Amino acid sequence: MNNIKTGFIFDLDGVIVDTAKYHYLAWRKLAHELGFEFTHEQNELFKGVSRKRCLEILLDIGGIKATQEQFDTWMIEKNVDYLAYIENMNASEILPDVPKVLEYLKNKNIPIALGSASKNAKPILEKVNLLSYFNTIVDGNNVTKAKPDPEVFLIAAEQLGVAPSNCIVFEDAVAGIEAANAAHMVSIGIGDANTLSEAKYNFKDFTEISLAFLDTLIVH
Repeated sequence: MNNIKTGFIFDLDGVIVDTAKYHYLAWRKLAHELGFEFTHEQNELFKGVSRKRCLEILLDIGGIKATQEQFDTWMIEKNVDYLAYIENMNASEILPDVPKVLEYLKNKNIPIALGSASKNAKPILEKVNLLSYFNTIVDGNNVTKAKPDPEVFLIAAEQLGVAPSNCIVFEDAVAGIEAANAAHMVSIGIGDANTLSEAKYNFKDFTEISLAFLDTLIVH
């Protein structure tokens, strides 16, 4: 197995676990404090986007101008609320068949990375007992450019020791698919195929991904 040259990179939110609902609750709470509503439809704009950019979008929605001090305070407040929401996360929140795929790849000695905009990726993986599957974690603490810039995936590939063209990326956001494509990696969309139409492959979720399909992606 040592001659395998393929790396698999997973996004976190909406791919491994559904933490998007907790982000939404935290952003909605902040919006209410600032005096306006924040809808599920508007929350779609936040998929795959950094926390800083999310707050910029939220303030635009509310028509609110902020000083740098206010902006920084609200960034921290949102994250404190989000961390409170995820405090009680456990393995029951892992999305269907994700462990099956991770276990299969791990048993084949395939290097696995996380590539996420989240700054809380590691504690979340610890809470759901999946951290041990990942050879490296590249998240919002390690990158300066948000998706659709490919930086997060290129760093992950480098840390795995795998050429970008031999990396497979699982993403649920348009910005993430664009980032994977920009990195010349194989992009796999998890979610709505129409929304993620730029992905090379599309699946509703991991229950549709067969082990035989994974084998076709592995380069020896």
